Amino acid sequence: MEKEVKRKRKSSASNKAFHIFNAIFWIIVMFIILYPLYLVVIASISNPDAIYRGEVIWRPIEFSIRGYKAVFAYKELISSYGNSIFYTVTSVIISIWVTMSAGYALSRPTFPGKKIFNFMFIFTMFFGGGLIPTFLVMRDLGLYNTRAIMILMGCVSVWNVMVARTYIQNSIPHELYEAAVLDGASHFDYFFKCVIPLSKSIIAVLVVYYGVSKWNDYFTGLVYLKGRELLPLQTVLREILATLQLDKSGDYMMSVTENAASLTEAMRTANVAKYCIIVIATGPVVLLYALLQKYFEKGVMIGSLKG
Repeated sequence: MEKEVKRKRKSSASNKAFHIFNAIFWIIVMFIILYPLYLVVIASISNPDAIYRGEVIWRPIEFSIRGYKAVFAYKELISSYGNSIFYTVTSVIISIWVTMSAGYALSRPTFPGKKIFNFMFIFTMFFGGGLIPTFLVMRDLGLYNTRAIMILMGCVSVWNVMVARTYIQNSIPHELYEAAVLDGASHFDYFFKCVIPLSKSIIAVLVVYYGVSKWNDYFTGLVYLKGRELLPLQTVLREILATLQLDKSGDYMMSVTENAASLTEAMRTANVAKYCIIVIATGPVVLLYALLQKYFEKGVMIGSLKG
């Protein structure tokens, strides 16, 4: 009896030590992940001189919104923000529609040519035509310098199709399909009335994946768009950052220099503006994850590929 009590005490002590170590470990990991984000936020509202001297560590120094004023003075920022929201929302809706439809079709054991379509999908993950052939095709299709190119380019990810297919196969019982068929349901009825309502978790995951990818896409606008009024936010922010850091003779830097006492003052503004750009660019992404977080973990785990 005494040995059993000692064993339980020893086990309890080891469990307590493990939990303490585990808590300390994850606190350190959380600090490593969150501190850079916190530093960017407080640096964006601090005095540029304090940032240069390395004084901004735990709190803002000499509160200032000079960087935000400089960034929002760029005339194309607001329109590009609206463009990015439009491109992201529209593209995500189309992406979810196509991904879930393809995933459902590939999950059906009786789907004709299933192996051939699977091979064709997976083949595109490893082999592509390259930038120049793709550009020529998009131009010949009349998509160059249009909003459609921003919406459709990269609209579907084969990996996400495979994740959706795995989720439907493993999480929605086949007996539900058989029962729906007995009640006279077609594939469309079953897909919209059963599969979609039961796939909220994986849809939330796909929304985050596609939304973040499209929101951060600057390269498509850089290559396929010529009109300034069509540019997405990331492309414009890239130009602002490049102008602030490199092109001291550009229109934006000249406008800043005219309002500042000297070129040195303009460079001080540029030093803090880069942090403001990071906050502006990542804010919607953080908000999207916060809204869908309760579905995200479940969807990722259930939709993961299994051997």
